[in-house]
Amino acid sequence: MAIRVMDLVSGASLNCFHFKNNKGFAKSRDFTIRCSVPLPSHGAATIDLGERPWKVSDARLVLEDGSIWRAKSFGASGTQVGEVVFNTSLTGYQEILTDPSYNGQFVLMTNPHIGNTGVNFDDEEARQCFLAGLVIRSLSISTSNWRCKQTLGDYLIERNIMGIYDVDTRAITRRLREDGSLIGVLSTEKSKSDDELLEMSRSWNIVGVDLISGVSCKSPYEWVDRTDLEWEFKSGGQASETFHVVAYDFGIKSNILRRLASYGCKITVVPSTWAASETLKLKPDGVLFSNGPGDPSAVPYAVETVKQLLGKVPVFGICMGHQLLGQALGGKTFKMKFGHHGGNHPVRNFRNDRVEISAQNHNYAVDPASLPEGVEVTHVNLNDGSCAGLAYPKLKIMSLQYHPEASPGPHDSDSVFGDFIEMMKQEKRNG
Repeated sequence: MAIRVMDLVSGASLNCFHFKNNKGFAKSRDFTIRCSVPLPSHGAATIDLGERPWKVSDARLVLEDGSIWRAKSFGASGTQVGEVVFNTSLTGYQEILTDPSYNGQFVLMTNPHIGNTGVNFDDEEARQCFLAGLVIRSLSISTSNWRCKQTLGDYLIERNIMGIYDVDTRAITRRLREDGSLIGVLSTEKSKSDDELLEMSRSWNIVGVDLISGVSCKSPYEWVDRTDLEWEFKSGGQASETFHVVAYDFGIKSNILRRLASYGCKITVVPSTWAASETLKLKPDGVLFSNGPGDPSAVPYAVETVKQLLGKVPVFGICMGHQLLGQALGGKTFKMKFGHHGGNHPVRNFRNDRVEISAQNHNYAVDPASLPEGVEVTHVNLNDGSCAGLAYPKLKIMSLQYHPEASPGPHDSDSVFGDFIEMMKQEKRNG
């Protein structure tokens, strides 16, 4: 059978298909397909069919390796440059959006479906969003959660954060795993050529940039909020003794402060540039060095502050704080290939010989071989063997490379706050 499709305006044959029946004999039959909308003659202007009822690709993610990824935009518009990292968490995208440690980075979610629970104003980890943009596979067209106050798209628009969806996040993730974290430019501006965006990505560098000063508080303040009782998971009730902790804000997450308060701490939060001498004047029982974005080698002032406090008061470092402690002890830090970002990283705790599932967000790590004698590696990441925790009892030091306060979880490592309390108790007894 032959089917011939004719252009009724020009008379030209558009397509011709030849078929044979099941007996192998060729038959010919003519069909005429009529179009209710007359087609333009050759050389005439094309017909304006109006706006499409679906969203079309209107954004580009251009990576420094030359690859260009077409996508659909949501959130803010414009052009933004940043380092692209992938996060393997299945839940908690709002906590990720408000984690100051993502300053200067595009976060690509490997979980394909994002936005289905919307956002609320109780789960934010900071006063604003600091990340450069959000990259996802599928944006939920509706929200369904009893705590939802706003859609994800509207939330990003209000905070001037760019987002893209309908992009192959799995392919980009494989590229990042193979080649390492890449600088990228996200743009919705048609006036900018691909070559211009590529040049932007290749002329920007995140290494050696002080990203902490842009996320730290500007003046000291007191923190009193604890974890709400309906969300509290710690057994044993409220601590009978109160400890004063000075927390250095290098980009601190609110839930770190909530957990410390829930363990009975009175907390004074100070800026990243706060002098060690001023901290000692407050006579704290302990000092916390918080998480934060970027390269620890780019903030030598913070390393110097840590050095001046070592041995004088019990200290606890989390994430960036862990890396600063490593450098203050004379060790070295290095940039990882693609870092650790997600809520499902297994860590071995050598002190109790348990495996804990942890939430992590860092691109740098401490080289344990560079640390002086007496420093103990207490935790190791089981995915790649990197250092995930340190202790130096002689100088009253403990630290973790990951987030024991993880919100929404996991909570396997929450007991480390109790270990910090015990270290401060011991110092009080000895003092």
